[in-house]
Amino acid sequence: MKPLLIIANLKSNKTLSEAKDWLDEISNLKSQVSSLTNKEIIVCPSFIYLSIFKSFISEHGLPIRLGAQNISRFSQGPYTGEVNGLQIKDFADYVIVGHSERRGTFGEDESVVEEKIKMSIDYNLIPIFCVQNDSDKIPQEVSIVAYEPIFAIGTGSADTPENADNVAKKIREKADVDYVLYGGSVTVENVKSFTSMENINGVLVGNSSLDPLEFLKIIENA
Repeated sequence: MKPLLIIANLKSNKTLSEAKDWLDEISNLKSQVSSLTNKEIIVCPSFIYLSIFKSFISEHGLPIRLGAQNISRFSQGPYTGEVNGLQIKDFADYVIVGHSERRGTFGEDESVVEEKIKMSIDYNLIPIFCVQNDSDKIPQEVSIVAYEPIFAIGTGSADTPENADNVAKKIREKADVDYVLYGGSVTVENVKSFTSMENINGVLVGNSSLDPLEFLKIIENA
């Protein structure tokens, strides 16, 4: 079986009590060990909960690695409100860069995205690089690309597995990457149709990861 990455992007959701409830439910992942032989699970909570997630995962021996949802394009210094790579590295191994919500809502252009990739690499964080189509520029240092078509993000209307696989194939042809993932309205019902495609190595899950039981089923079905 090919290796798969199953990534939960919790975005700007969950209060402290809700985050703890999510973790309590997700601890059932330990009972799915037999179905995880080819799957690596990565969870990306809000910055303020990274330490809580790390402690819980360690205490319960869960097969989960952590990622951050963003990274400052600056190092340490007078950058109020920013979270830099050195700080993130205390808790996480991965970081999402170039998500369409960062590009659109926060106006991050290619120069900003490239700076964030550089910061990720400088602090030994593995970037999960999001693209909207196969023509988006992919920095040389990137090994994980997530294809997230704008029309599918948070809409409930996923791309077709065939088209997503075709985009993934084109990404592989132009960039030396280890993983190409699909993201955009991933559900329990459609996840297998994407992960069974030849050129797709996993999924980046948004809304469906907010329900821990649904996310567990996505992991199982992938």
